[in-house]
Amino acid sequence: MLKKTLKTSLAAALLGGSLLATATAQAATITVAVAANFTKAAEEIGAAWEEATGHDVRLSFGPSGKLLAQIQNGAPFDAYFSADTKRPQILVDSGEARDFFVYARGQLALFSLNLPVDERAEEILAEADFRHMASANPKAAPYGLAAKQVLEKRDLYQRYREDGKIATGESITQTFQFVTTGNAQLGFVALSQLRDPESPVKDKGHVWMPPAEDYDPIEQGAAALTRSEHPEVVDEFLAFVRSDRGAAIIEKYGYNTP
Repeated sequence: MLKKTLKTSLAAALLGGSLLATATAQAATITVAVAANFTKAAEEIGAAWEEATGHDVRLSFGPSGKLLAQIQNGAPFDAYFSADTKRPQILVDSGEARDFFVYARGQLALFSLNLPVDERAEEILAEADFRHMASANPKAAPYGLAAKQVLEKRDLYQRYREDGKIATGESITQTFQFVTTGNAQLGFVALSQLRDPESPVKDKGHVWMPPAEDYDPIEQGAAALTRSEHPEVVDEFLAFVRSDRGAAIIEKYGYNTP
């Protein structure tokens, strides 16, 4: 009986070791380009996926427009997470990506550490009694375009530009830094940046959510790139993003999910 038990234990150990060796041998590393506004959510999703699968994911963050240019210039990314759907569609049309899907819908927020925008945003915007308002570059960052649309609806964008009141961030990350460091008295940021548990301004300051109809929906698209050497692993990662667990993480950071 003892011999049988030992044999069984030995066989189980060998099988477990074999499975571990196989999993290790099959483990792959993929590199994913991610829009700056999705940084914290992507980091948490990546860590959860690595733990669940044994694969590794390297995340490269930046403005959607710059990441697209890098991909078009041959950067070795396996997948692309944009802050819009226009840019993934460009890659699909050129054959550089497979069909994309919407992984999140962003929400624009006007934030200030000191100005009570939560109580009288419209009045503060009309009076413009501030030195600088931070906003991301509308040509490179979808959140910047959304901010521009909100201001244009109120006939304020051109006026702010002529008065030198807009502090333009290269990305939504830099825009957020302008506001949190006090270099700008208020600014349009992503709600996800305010929901981040590690945000330096979490539960601080004042927030106003512009009416959703004042700007085009910020639908964020993701696509697998055809140049990837690990297409099956990329598909696993994208499936994880679309799973209930992935959606829970995305919504935790202030996004809506399809």
